[in-house]
Amino acid sequence: MNPSRLKVLITGANGFVGASLMQCFTAAGHDVVGSVRRRVPSAARHIHVGDLDEYTQWQHALVDVDVVVHAAARVHVMNARQEDANEFQRVNVDGTLNLAQQAMASGCRRFVFISSIKVNGERTHDVPFSAGDTPRPCDVYAQSKYDAECALTSALQDSDMELVIVRPPLVYGSGVKANLQQLIHAVTRGIPLPLGRAHKRRSLVGLDNLCDFIRVCATHPNAANNVFLVSDGYDVSSRDLVALIASALSTTPRVFSLPYAVLKLGARCLKQEARVSKLFDALQVNIDKNKQLLSWTPPYTVQQQIHTMVHGTASEERAL
Repeated sequence: MNPSRLKVLITGANGFVGASLMQCFTAAGHDVVGSVRRRVPSAARHIHVGDLDEYTQWQHALVDVDVVVHAAARVHVMNARQEDANEFQRVNVDGTLNLAQQAMASGCRRFVFISSIKVNGERTHDVPFSAGDTPRPCDVYAQSKYDAECALTSALQDSDMELVIVRPPLVYGSGVKANLQQLIHAVTRGIPLPLGRAHKRRSLVGLDNLCDFIRVCATHPNAANNVFLVSDGYDVSSRDLVALIASALSTTPRVFSLPYAVLKLGARCLKQEARVSKLFDALQVNIDKNKQLLSWTPPYTVQQQIHTMVHGTASEERAL
């Protein structure tokens, strides 16, 4: 396997992370093909594979592939119910294991699995998460990612295909949706936000930093059969994040303070407790392993990536 020129299969190639991975690996000189659930018009490098489960046929997509980067998944949703567990199992566990088994059979040399920091847990207390911590998944999505990690580790332990597991925290970048998109809109419109006391820091990872790290994980010999956490290396509080977004917009952040107990009570009434916890609880990760083992440090600053996110998201929305 020539690490400077690989054939790479990226699953979920038209997703938020997958599309950027396609660009990153192509720019690095690799031969890249992407898999998608639905056919994409005029996308020569995209191969349609249909739904991701234990029956998906990957042979056509895996021809001469050296590395699989598995970014496709049933994604986390707020307040996922226990009844969703079967669907998370079908896609994130059975579908992932099926792909890995077919990749092994095709002669693929490395499988990079994009997992989630939620495998480690929901929050930290004084000590950041590290890759060697005992996993503590707290919901059905996190459990499905951990189950997939375990299934892959077991299936690949006596094979020639190497496994790399990457657990990112919240990923942000151009085109981001959900909570961050709503936060950008609120800051843009000058809406006052009750985040004056949201001072606990959280690790985030910008899309460009994440893609660069995954590229290294696909090629570096020391990455083989390792678990990595990844972040920007500079943690921010929710209050800090509002200030960074406002700076990128050349506006003034508008925040005010409310007692946390009041916010929790309001969140409970509105069934938004999980969302408030993400704004006020700490969740930090230690990326020293990445520096020591792979000589990797985040190439882009938080400020650079926030600027890209804010203006890229605004441009995409204007184009719609």
